[in-house]
Formats: sequence, C-alpha cells, structure tokens
Amino acid sequence: MSYEMIAIFMFATMMAMLMTGQRVFGAIGLVAVVAALVLWGDRGGYDIAFSSAMKLMKWYPLLTLPMFIFMGYVLSESKIADDLYKMFHVWMGGVQGGLAIGTIGLMVLISAMNGLSVAGMAIGATIALPELLKRNYDKRMVTGVIQAGSSLGILVPPSVVLVLYAMIARQPVGQLWLAGVLPGLMMAAMFIIYIVIRCRLNPDLGPVLPKEERDLPMSEKLALLRAGLLPIVIFATMMVPFVNGWTSLVESSAIGAITAFAAAVLKGRMTREVFETSVKQTLGISCMFMWIILAALAFGAVFDGLGAVKAIESLFTEKLGLSPWMILILMQLSFIIMGTFLDDTAMLVIVAPLYVPLVQALGFDLIWYGVLYTITTQIAYMTPPFGYNLFLMRAMAPKEITLKDIYGSILPFVLVMVFALTLVMAFPGIATWLPDYVYGK
Repeated sequence: MSYEMIAIFMFATMMAMLMTGQRVFGAIGLVAVVAALVLWGDRGGYDIAFSSAMKLMKWYPLLTLPMFIFMGYVLSESKIADDLYKMFHVWMGGVQGGLAIGTIGLMVLISAMNGLSVAGMAIGATIALPELLKRNYDKRMVTGVIQAGSSLGILVPPSVVLVLYAMIARQPVGQLWLAGVLPGLMMAAMFIIYIVIRCRLNPDLGPVLPKEERDLPMSEKLALLRAGLLPIVIFATMMVPFVNGWTSLVESSAIGAITAFAAAVLKGRMTREVFETSVKQTLGISCMFMWIILAALAFGAVFDGLGAVKAIESLFTEKLGLSPWMILILMQLSFIIMGTFLDDTAMLVIVAPLYVPLVQALGFDLIWYGVLYTITTQIAYMTPPFGYNLFLMRAMAPKEITLKDIYGSILPFVLVMVFALTLVMAFPGIATWLPDYVYGK
C-alpha cells in the first residue's frame, strides 16, 4: 500500500471513529499510535508518542492555558460578569437597540475574560437573553446577537483555541493573540452597526427602555460604571505589561489570574463554592486541551513521516493546477462543511497536520492563517442546518424560541462574518499589523 493510501485510510478511520461518538483525543491518538506501530514497529511507534508527550510538557507557553481559564471562571462564577450587564442596562437602555448593543459589548469583555465561545454563549443566554425578551426585544434579533457575540470568544485574546493552534502550528501564542485583536474588534463593530441600522429601520426590534428604568441618580450610575468596568481593569492589568514588553506571556497570565481572584475576594464573592467550581472547571478544560494537543502532535508526526503533506501539495498545485488562493479558499470551505458536525478544536486537530504545512508551503503567513481559521470555524458553527452553536442555543433558550427562529436569526450575522473574513483575506494587515508592531519594537 502506498503512503498516500495509508494517509487516506488513517483519515477515514479517524472520521469513522468520531462519527461513533468517540472522544476527539481518543480517536485521533489511537489512530496515530496504531499507525506508527504498524509502520515503524515497536521502537519507532513508541518513540513518536513519547516524543510528542515530551514536546507538550516542555512547551512553556502552555502554562497560560490554566491561568486564563481560571481567570475566566472566577469572574463568571463570582458574578462579576453580571455587573457588566447591569452597567450596559442603565447606560445603553436609552438608545434604540441599546441593550442588544450592550450585549455585544458584554460578549467582547466575556471573551477577554475567558477565551471560550461556549462561556460567552452560556452567560449571554442566562443573563442577557431573559432581560432582552422581557423588554420586548425581537426574539430573532436577540437570539442572533447572542450567537454572533459568542463567536468572538475564540478570536479576542486570550483565546484558548489559538493556544491549541499555536502548539500545532509551532507559532508564538502572543503573536496569535495580538493578531486576533483588530479582527475581533472589527467584527464586533460590524455587528453593532448592523444592529443600529436594523433598529433604526424597524424600532420595534429594539425598543428604548422606559425612562423610569434608566432614570437613576448619577451616584448610582457611577457606582454601576465602576463595577462594570472592573473586568476591563483586570484585563488591562494583565495585557498592558505584556504589550509593553515588561512581562512574558506566562507572567501576564499569572497576573490576570491573581488579579481576578483578588477582585472576587475584595468584593466578598470568593466563596468556597465559587473557588471549588472554578478550580474543577479549570482542571477539566485544561486536561482536555492537553490530551487533544498530545493526540494532534502524534497524528501530525505520523503524517510528516508518510510525506502526506507533500503528496497533497503536489496533487493541488501540479496535477490539478490550482493557484495558492484557490487552494486556500477550498480549505476554508472544508472547515465550513466540517463545522456542521464537529467543534473548533476537533476540526483543527483533524486537518492541522495537513493544512498547516500546506499553508506554509504555499507561502502564506501562519499567524494570519490562524485568524482565518478562527473566523471560518465560527461561521461554520452558525451555518444551518447543523451548526454546533445553533443546537447549543436551542438547548439554552426558552421554549418560545424555536429552532426555526434560531435559524432565521443567525443568517444576517453569518453574512456579516463572511464579509469580515473577506476583508481579512484581502487585507492581511488587519491581522498582522498589531503583532508586527508590538514584536518589532
């Protein structure tokens, strides 16, 4: 059997195992280790898995992963995130569609606290959605706002998924996080512009809050503003020293975790239950990502040994005669198709051994491509009929919001995201300018 057929057989076996409901790291890791043992015997097969494990354990930036996850859960479980929405409620309620705009702002800040899109979806669905529906906001509008806003979770730093991409693509985590800042803020601004235009054209979609709900003494408004801005202060305390080169990325992540913990203690919200929940969730998610990275490294090592990447590059460029940009677009389309039944981490570890070396061989920047990947997977998450986020939203939404409402709510935001993706593809500087500026100083 040729190496190309072995690679195809490995890929097909892995997909079949995933279809049966096996855990991502189990399916990928098992296929990698069994293939290594069959191809190179006991010594070679064991060496591949062992060397991948050692590479993972020696990767110093991986320490940022539990730090940022812990920071996010402390802020979430201690209800500091709730203060954000109260602030937006009072300060933005007098604007047409103001609460929907405030929800996008909430999602951006939640993304900066946690780095996981699921966290943004959960907080948006439990905090923002009931409030918006109670105040007669259109259910399709608000459902789309929460899903679109949660998509920023894996793009705005500290993105946990970009840590995974950095490990697989062997790129600096700090540069990838900085590369996601401007595209993430650009996408949030585009969502806000869309909300403003829609609510101007049809005021019933986002009515202004009654004056009695907004007419608070200035002292109370300022108190809400201080409480709501606390997460921004925590994020600035963490990121400003890193951007200025005063601390390393790992040191900044430790500052963020300690600052969030101290804020919860000072506000009297660091109970035993909050601490235990935050630690357990941090441990669970960190271990899951480490297993996934380990499996992906082993799988990638086998693919490298087979020369599968060079074979695929030859197929696209020589036999089919496709240009680098055509190949890149086809790769992005494949993410959208896979996103109908896989989450972002699964998509990355399945195709990264093929796509990352191929992108580099085609002459594209891997930092820029990391941003393209995150945007594309989030589009895939929200694309009917089987987008991952659609069913997650259905599970969290009240009964009056049907799956038909959820499908109808997301299409305008998907078009906005496609436009944002097109801009980043056409103008790579949107993603690369900030890391080039910071790391070039």
